[in-house]
Amino acid sequence: MKSYFTEDDEKLKWKTNSTKKLLSTVVFDVTEQENQASNGLTGKYIITECPDWVITIPVHNEKIIMVKQWRHGEKALSVEFPGGVIDKNELPEKAAARELSEETGFKAGKLTKLGSVNPNPALFSNHVHVFLAEDLIQTGEQDLDSDEFINCMELSLEEVLEGMGTPEFPHAIMGTALAFYLKYLKLGKN
Repeated sequence: MKSYFTEDDEKLKWKTNSTKKLLSTVVFDVTEQENQASNGLTGKYIITECPDWVITIPVHNEKIIMVKQWRHGEKALSVEFPGGVIDKNELPEKAAARELSEETGFKAGKLTKLGSVNPNPALFSNHVHVFLAEDLIQTGEQDLDSDEFINCMELSLEEVLEGMGTPEFPHAIMGTALAFYLKYLKLGKN
């Protein structure tokens, strides 16, 4: 892949002088970093330290398996691709397979990594890894966490495209995952 950064861009980089934890929660930590620009300017920046996540786009009989669940921040139901937090020391592809199985009851015969992004580089330290799941085999029932309540449905790609960005599909990272999938379809399968 082509690099868009040049030697002249090196002066845009900042270095971290110190980090102080402000808040620790079950899901993330909030830190304050004192960072310094190449010209000596310093500033304090708030960073959310989160574990990495995975999103899986499961394709079954030319349909995409979507999950429906409550999102506390939005205070509404949300239609999404299956996914979740990567456990400590877990590889992203293992987490993708695990989350797919737990949330949908399907196992992927083939997993293809489509890409990774930072959900918001100004505020977050983590990355989201997106996988395509194909050759699905129904293994049984969902195996949800005690506070997870999920219904599944199958939609066509056109239905997913139409839904993205509506109140029923409010999750921005799902739009990014969909863009990775569309790029994969357009540029050819590996």
